[in-house]
Amino acid sequence: MAARHKSVETKYYEMRDKLITSLPRLDRRDFFKVMGATGMAAAIKGLFPPHSFQLLEVANAMPLPAKGDAVEKFTFAYISDSHLYEEKLNDQFIRAIMRGIDDVNRLDPQPDFVLFGGDLAQLGQAAELEIGAQLLKEVKAPIKMMVGEHDWYLDMGAKWKELFGEPNYSFDHKGVHFVVLNSVVEKDFWTARGLTPMERMKTVAGLDNSAQSAFEVGEVQRMWMQQDLAKVDKSTPVIVFSHSPLYKYYRNWNFWTDDADEVQALLRPFEHVTVIHGHTHQVLTNRIDNMHFHGVLSTAWPWPYAPEGLPKYTVQMSRANPFDPQDACGTGQVTVNTDGLCDMVYNLWDRNPMHVRASYLKSMGKKDKPEAPTFSSY
Repeated sequence: MAARHKSVETKYYEMRDKLITSLPRLDRRDFFKVMGATGMAAAIKGLFPPHSFQLLEVANAMPLPAKGDAVEKFTFAYISDSHLYEEKLNDQFIRAIMRGIDDVNRLDPQPDFVLFGGDLAQLGQAAELEIGAQLLKEVKAPIKMMVGEHDWYLDMGAKWKELFGEPNYSFDHKGVHFVVLNSVVEKDFWTARGLTPMERMKTVAGLDNSAQSAFEVGEVQRMWMQQDLAKVDKSTPVIVFSHSPLYKYYRNWNFWTDDADEVQALLRPFEHVTVIHGHTHQVLTNRIDNMHFHGVLSTAWPWPYAPEGLPKYTVQMSRANPFDPQDACGTGQVTVNTDGLCDMVYNLWDRNPMHVRASYLKSMGKKDKPEAPTFSSY
């Protein structure tokens, strides 16, 4: 297994060891102190060759599809929810995202682009985001970045925007209009409580608590979305990238977007809409009216399924093996068909892949039901 995932890890650790040996007056412990003070990414700057990592523009870079334009079938891949710590604290998740990078780089043919689905960092610290940005430069295909709550609430997105630009933007590709949202906006719960930035960050990262507010897209961003979609013909397929689900799954874990109904209202006039989201770390499938919803896998860890609210079209992956830290984790591919609807492949590490086809949701669950796992849960 190790040989299959050697290329990125080898470069990373060879360069790290070279840095260590090039500083003879510093022992290993002191070296990592220097790393922590300057940021891991600064220490490994230039480690990876300049592939096609792209900072994304807020405005449309291509002409909007005209009515009747045919959609050309294409594929994109995803990596999501890596939750990186600084390497000196924990390199498990660094190794996992490296495995994900190797996954998408081995695809043949290469995808048109790779979506990063949010939560690049664990606590939104500069060193975490910087090392993530450096690692993602190894991806061969262009990167489309999406923000998660773990990336945002230490400095309210300052470092994220420095590295990747604005968190909401749109673009057009092969007859499909894409909208990328920051769906993890929260109302201010921290000022009145006198929380420090790190206390605010840890509260948001806590997931199962009532101290924070619910996620939302927010009025300002909904107005931007309305203006953006006004330029798009209603026959044009729309694909939305949102970190949190754009429906109400399970409030206690914030598997939820509070203004999901208002966002759905903006999307309802279009013939075909697909929403791809991160955050839930699981195979998750839903349909509401003309909208198909798909969750994506994490490279860091799987979440269990919530005790209520699970969409009826979800075919659950088996419960993760607690003795295998990468069980039920992985990456995936999305094929966009000529009608603009999406076939999902969940590339579960150490398991058979799961397929969720557009025809399953289009038929309201009557056709092509995904095959359920055949082995027992742990």
